[in-house]
Formats: sequence, C-alpha cells, structure tokens
Amino acid sequence: MSAAENVPKAVLYYDPKSVCEEKGYGADELDLKIVDLSVGENFSSAFLRLNPKGTVPTMVVPMQNTLSADTESRYKAVTDVEAIITLLDRSRSAISRTHTTSDAPAPALSPATIALSAVAKSIITLLHSSPAAPELLFYLNARDSAELQRVAPTIASFLKGRLDGLERFIAENEINEVRVSERTKGFWMEKKKSTEDLLTALKDASKAEAELDAAGKAARDEYFANTKAAWEVGLSVVLTKLSQQLVGPFALGEQISVVDVHLAAWLAWLVELSGGSTQDSGAVAIAKLEEHVGGGFALPKDTVAPGARATGSEAATPTQAATAPAAKLAVIWDTVKERPSWQKILGTRA
Repeated sequence: MSAAENVPKAVLYYDPKSVCEEKGYGADELDLKIVDLSVGENFSSAFLRLNPKGTVPTMVVPMQNTLSADTESRYKAVTDVEAIITLLDRSRSAISRTHTTSDAPAPALSPATIALSAVAKSIITLLHSSPAAPELLFYLNARDSAELQRVAPTIASFLKGRLDGLERFIAENEINEVRVSERTKGFWMEKKKSTEDLLTALKDASKAEAELDAAGKAARDEYFANTKAAWEVGLSVVLTKLSQQLVGPFALGEQISVVDVHLAAWLAWLVELSGGSTQDSGAVAIAKLEEHVGGGFALPKDTVAPGARATGSEAATPTQAATAPAAKLAVIWDTVKERPSWQKILGTRA
C-alpha cells in the first residue's frame, strides 16, 4: 500500500447541482456523497452533527497535523460554500501538499491582485445573499393561477418529501433511548412549520380562484405577492449590481476564476427556473431570465460577445452576431459553457 493510499480523504456532501470540476482532482482523491434534499437527508441527525444548518455543500476534511499513516485522523466540517471552493482551489496546485494522484492541470482560480480579490469577494457575497438564493426562488415561482398550476406539482413533491423526512426524524427521536438535543428538535419543528406553510399555498393549486375559501385565497394572494417581491424586487437588484461588477468574457476578465465557479451553478439554477435550459445560448438564456424576473426588467447590453455564434432568430447574419451588444451575463454564460466542467455537470441537463 502506497503512502498516498494511507492518507484520509476529504468527503464532499453535495447536491447534484454543485460544480467542482475545474481543479482537476482525481476520482480517488475526494469522496463524493450525494445528499438527497428531496427526502430531507440534510435534516437527519447524522448530517446535522456535521452541519447544524443542514445545508449543502458540506465538506469534511482531515486536519493537517493528523495526516500520517500511524495517527488516528481527526476531521473538521467546512459548511460555508465560499470556504469550500477556496479550500478546493488552494489544496491542489503545482506545489500541492495533498498527495495528489491526478495529472490534470490545476489552474489557480483565486485572483492574483488585491483589487481583483476585493471584486471577487463582493460578487461572491452578492451571489450568496438571501435575495439571490435559488432555493427561495424555487419555492416562490408563480405570480398567477396558471403559472401556479404549472410549477406546483414539482415544488409540492419536493416539499412533501422533505416534510415526510422531518416527521420521520421527529417520530424516531421519540422512541430512541438516546435522543437528539432540544436544539436539534427545535430546528426540526421550525423546518416542519415553514414547509407546511409553503404547502398550504400549493395544495389547492389546481382549483380556480372562485373555488377557494377565504383562507385559501389569502394564502394564494400572499404567495403571489412573495413571488413578485422575490423576483421583481430582490433578484432584479442583485442582477443589476452583479452586471455592474462583472467584466467578461469571464467574470473578472480574460481568465477563469473562482467567481465563475460560483456564478455558473447559480446562473444555471435561475435560468432553469425561468423556463430555460443549460443548452441555450447566452442570449436566449438571459432573455428568458429577464422576462421571468418581470416588471420590464432588462440587463444593460454593455458589452460585445467575442466571436459570437448565433443562428435563426438570434441574429440576421454572422457579422451582426459578432458585433451585436450583449449583456455581460450572456457573454459569460457562453464562455463558461465551453468549459469541460460545464459539459460534465450541466451540459447534459435539458
């Protein structure tokens, strides 16, 4: 057995929408464990011991001073997505000390200057702010009865699976000799209530408004108002601020950076929630997102797509395609879409 085989691995608990391919880690260098959010696996007592917030991704890493083969390893859970991506970036490089077995390139994704580091920090913080949370926008994604009927089955199925999981954890805890802490039990009850509240607005989605009682109508009106606020107010502000800070053709300029790793997964979520696809061109994807935000929202077309290729209704001629003004997010979408990481993780999604 080689020395590298004795080294304990980090374990990344993640949802399949996560993007962590850019650093070229070998398949044997990192254990990947999918956490099924649709059945509430992230709220199990076992997972909450790793991450009391119940969020993914969560990465469990061996402590540096316990890496020798003759020492029992101790581990630390890293629960902040920014910290996880930074750790993955810095742990594999030309001077890596992680006993890497991969021969794949390991590009440095962290900005090289203080100024760009500040911009990167600002953008990443914005992407992970509450108004920009894709989970919130997934739950709140209908502004009228027709749209509610369309999205309710998917949202309700997810929420019912999570509710079933929470009720099972609570019930099992009552019959176990060793029970979870009051803090964990309180966490379960809080998540159970918020899930039930969301399901209240969705359970009668197939009914016409005239068929609802007063409570049902009030719940539906509140849901529509919350959706409007989340997209037209919260997300539109985030997208406007984001556009002001992005450069293109990658987020910070000519080179891919850690910002693009955060941005790609986040933007793919939003485009899919807007009825788009990861197969769409940047122009089409961002147009669908703008329309779905609503309220006449439009990003400034303040850059030019380098070597843009468009067909059909997207451009009249190749020359027009190459010179037409574009939103920065559209340019970045097209640029990142060519990366192997995008093709592996997002490229197969319809």
